[in-house]
Amino acid sequence: MRIGARFIAFGVVLAVMAAEVLAASDVRSVRLWRAPDNTRLVFDLSGPVQHSVFTLSAPDRIVIDVSGAKLATQFDQLALSNTPITGVRSAQRAPEDLRVVIDLSAPVTPKSFTLAPNQQYGHRLVVDLFDQDPGAPAIAPAAPVATAPQAPAAAPQTPPKLTPVAGGKRDIVVAVDAGHGGEDPGALSPVKGQFEKHVTLAIAKELQRQINAEKGFRAELVRTGDYFIPLRKRTEIARKKGADLFVSIHADAAPRSAAFGASVYALSDRGATSETARWLADAENQSDLIGGAGNVSLDDKDRMLAGVLLDLSMTASLSSSLNVGQKVLSHMGRITPLHKRRVEQAGFMVLKSPDIPSILVETGFISNPNEARKLASASHQQALSRSIVTGVKQFFQQNPPPGSYLAWLRDNGKLALGPREHVVSSGESLALIAQRYQVALSALRSANALRSDLIQVGQTLQIPTTALAVQP
Repeated sequence: MRIGARFIAFGVVLAVMAAEVLAASDVRSVRLWRAPDNTRLVFDLSGPVQHSVFTLSAPDRIVIDVSGAKLATQFDQLALSNTPITGVRSAQRAPEDLRVVIDLSAPVTPKSFTLAPNQQYGHRLVVDLFDQDPGAPAIAPAAPVATAPQAPAAAPQTPPKLTPVAGGKRDIVVAVDAGHGGEDPGALSPVKGQFEKHVTLAIAKELQRQINAEKGFRAELVRTGDYFIPLRKRTEIARKKGADLFVSIHADAAPRSAAFGASVYALSDRGATSETARWLADAENQSDLIGGAGNVSLDDKDRMLAGVLLDLSMTASLSSSLNVGQKVLSHMGRITPLHKRRVEQAGFMVLKSPDIPSILVETGFISNPNEARKLASASHQQALSRSIVTGVKQFFQQNPPPGSYLAWLRDNGKLALGPREHVVSSGESLALIAQRYQVALSALRSANALRSDLIQVGQTLQIPTTALAVQP
């Protein structure tokens, strides 16, 4: 009897497990985000599903078949204006087979994937609809439907300045990246309704406005509205815009609400310089998993970049990143408390560009109620932006890119360079720095009151203007 009872009990367990596997997942809600070149639909699910996607023409439609799912929400509150979607409808083909049809005003290229639960989200099905011709005229608004203020359309990017710079020389281009966005809200604030993604976009737009007011400079926004961009694509956008500098704007969060202060980070090829830096890097690098970048392997990308980090171009980029980062941090310290008084280094994925100096600016702790209120203030956003612009200008006045307006001013004796500075990065020696700047090693020692050639990572060196003499 005991053996029989065990078999019966085992059979009951198997039946329960099978029922759980076969139970349909609910589609609890649907969210929509519009980016400049694509539209994202996110289906929030109560459990995992299988799905397939195919296209139909005449008229253009996308069909999504979801196996093991039933609809527990409505589509009539999606904000469809400024998207190629004219309507969304559904039918339950079987009790556990859902078909969703997306009616379109223009053909699109779909990409879909599922995401496992992550932080504040459960299971999700993500369908990205990529515009086939990004340069085509704007899509006509969809027929009037009931909408909710769920996903505002992307704001148009501020156009580049049209005034040509003197001598026909090019502007210095600064790519301004507003952290997070869309499906990825970033850090949450104790202030109701405040998310990191909104704060960073507001500061990024103010920073763009102030940079564009400077002759010889142009700022380009990486993210212009509330939508998700994978981390790797952010640096690709910066590169396509011809960026001379990449500035990523963020707002910290910490387990302790008392934590406060601004920080600036550059990439470390050996890991973080502190436990705080390591914790922040791990948190920020989860953005692709939270927002959903498809089949992204963060580990694979790190291995791919391992060789690049050894390249001399990365060494030069890291040095410039530390240099501009220290200048920005110094000026930020004049208008807001600092969490760290030197540039921290950590493995932020968004900073891994071998050819563009890159810094990540943590403007304050959004998890701190006092700082959260300051970060939401337009006057504080303006002051923060002014401090960042001042540091960026100082760096480029001392290191004007070839062919730029500032380089033209320098070459014609119209630019007061002031003292040059160099922030020591990993793997550099005093002799290599002297050779890079074409100054005598003895002059470099003298300018920095060095008794030996020993230098430390993060140390700021003054570069003398003395011409290169015979090396002692």
